[in-house]
Amino acid sequence: MDIEIVKKLREVTNASVIECKNALEESKGDMQKAAEILKRKGKSIADKKNTRETKFGIIEAYVHGNGRVGVLLDLRCETDFVAKNDLFKELAHEISLQIAAMAPQYVSASDIPERMISEEKEAYRNELKDSGKPEDIVEQIIDGKLKKRYAEICLLSQPCIKDSEQTVDGLIRDYIAKIGENIQVARFARFEV
Repeated sequence: MDIEIVKKLREVTNASVIECKNALEESKGDMQKAAEILKRKGKSIADKKNTRETKFGIIEAYVHGNGRVGVLLDLRCETDFVAKNDLFKELAHEISLQIAAMAPQYVSASDIPERMISEEKEAYRNELKDSGKPEDIVEQIIDGKLKKRYAEICLLSQPCIKDSEQTVDGLIRDYIAKIGENIQVARFARFEV
């Protein structure tokens, strides 16, 4: 195995040398396939770590260039060592940029007050009451509209501003795979003049 290819894959994915070497062997030297293999394995690792407690972290402060938008982000991880890690700080900055640009109201859909969800469902149901569609189809449409609404107001459901093919939750999972610890957005505040 050519060490230069291993180094190049490591630069792209931040995976360990051994993981890169194994992925390249599995993909028979195909860099793109190796990166996909590492991404799949990373998601599996992120899923396993998702329940671990996050007691440490950082507060990231970001003020947009014009000075009219500011963000405070409380990003958590499992250890103080990771909280000081440059990759973790990079993720905190990326999420802060996302919050500044997209103005989410909640971290995730579970943070939305039940009353608000009920009111939105009722409004969508009223919109569709004279549509003549069967009830199960109406419920599917309502679920789709709610999911779209969550992507607007929930940080973790939003498409990333730098890669619209990925959600913020997916971005965090990628960093969990790279860093090896659970990472959670505890809370944030966005200010705008």
